[in-house]
Amino acid sequence: MSVKLSSILLHLIVCKNLIFPSSLTERKKSGAEPWSLPPSQVSQTDRGRLLCLQRSRLSSPAPPPAPAMARNPCDIRLLLVAAAFAFIYIQVRLFSTQSSSSNSQAMDGGRLAEAEKCESQLHAMIDQVSAQQEKIAALEEMKVRQDEERVQLKILIQDLERSTSSLSVHQVPVAAVVIMACNRPDYLQRTVESILKYQKAVASKFPLFISQDGTNGEVKKKALSYNQITFMQHVDLEPVRTERPGENVAYYKIANHYKWALDELFIKHDFRRVIILEDDMEIAPDFFDYFEAAAKLLDTDKTIMAVSSWNDNGQKQFVYDPKALYRSDFFPGLGWMLTKSTWMELSPKWPKAYWDDWVRLKEVHRDRQFIRPEVCRTYNFGEHGSSMGQFFDQYLKPIKLNDAHIDWNSEDLSYLKEDKFLTKFGKDVASATPVHGSDALLKAHNLDVDVRIQYDNQGDFERIARQFGIFEEWKDGVPRAAYKGVVVFRYKSSQRRIYLVGPDSLRQLGV
Repeated sequence: MSVKLSSILLHLIVCKNLIFPSSLTERKKSGAEPWSLPPSQVSQTDRGRLLCLQRSRLSSPAPPPAPAMARNPCDIRLLLVAAAFAFIYIQVRLFSTQSSSSNSQAMDGGRLAEAEKCESQLHAMIDQVSAQQEKIAALEEMKVRQDEERVQLKILIQDLERSTSSLSVHQVPVAAVVIMACNRPDYLQRTVESILKYQKAVASKFPLFISQDGTNGEVKKKALSYNQITFMQHVDLEPVRTERPGENVAYYKIANHYKWALDELFIKHDFRRVIILEDDMEIAPDFFDYFEAAAKLLDTDKTIMAVSSWNDNGQKQFVYDPKALYRSDFFPGLGWMLTKSTWMELSPKWPKAYWDDWVRLKEVHRDRQFIRPEVCRTYNFGEHGSSMGQFFDQYLKPIKLNDAHIDWNSEDLSYLKEDKFLTKFGKDVASATPVHGSDALLKAHNLDVDVRIQYDNQGDFERIARQFGIFEEWKDGVPRAAYKGVVVFRYKSSQRRIYLVGPDSLRQLGV
């Protein structure tokens, strides 16, 4: 661009000298060449042009004299001025065009570069957005998985909290409760409804089972209708062979069923304790609290073989104190609890029939006792069954079922431990007023204190028992409900006690 400006300036100077000769004269007077310029103002190319011009002027002959009109300085100068301005205009336009073209090209190049840069940045941003979208999709997928895991974890924690809460309070169930059933659906319903009335509040402590012997459809349907009860079914199609002709096969089936059911609960389900009920029983409101309190005693005192809710002499006229508990050498049955260790001892030698009488044998219980209440915690309404209603009207129907509220958790049952109970019971028997003779009943009636009546043998005991109306039955030398040969009951629902004392009872009691 500087070269072009120099060229334009050179042409302007030439035109000026042509138009204004005085400048040439002045340059001649100064000794300088009329066409010379300072070297700094002439480019190499223009300098060559001036030299050629000077040489051509020196070598060419002098021009002929111009016509008069041509020599007119004013006309020539005007033409030269016009030509100069035309030339200058052309050069300026050319320069402007070239400059504009150069600027346009530069601007186009800058815009192109800027567009390419923007496009590059746009691609980079698109790539970044795509990468971010992939990350967002991955995070959303991760969030969905985490939400699912969180829900599953919440459910697991809730289950664990319920299990931990149950275990922290109760550790393990106190005892499984099994109802032994066979072919009496109406009896089963009455029993279950009585149990559920009080079991719902302690269901985790006392899980409930129904064990059916046989294939009676109505019993099975009834048992399966209770969602909160686990159903078990014992089916034995083998023919029953009795040991003696004419025996009732039902007692064989019952014994076989009991062994199967207790094996299931103790061995398969691994319960520590089991309470056995039959399908013709109702329970007292404090049934479960009673067994929970007695379970601790059963675990700690190995001289206790089982805990029962039944008193054979629990008829209304023979009971008074709902808190009173006793030790007994006679197995009561009819709602009882035993431990797994005891069952593992009994199971291998379990009898084929008459299992309850078998448990009452001295060789089986081996001087261990049973805990029984004074007031029954079960009521047997089974007038029709395998026993054909034996003793029902006289002994079972008048049984009093406890209806008093007893807070068994606050009761101290340590008095039932063998040494303490033996001492306490012995003192109570010894302090009772002795009554002798065939008129013992009349004498006892006339006394307003506890009385003690001694019997000499089984026949003598049965005679006195008939007079009072208590159970006369013995098993293996032990009267029902007896402890060390002593049978105790209340006299006409009063606080007074009647003690029937065997010939060796006082010695066994240490009196």
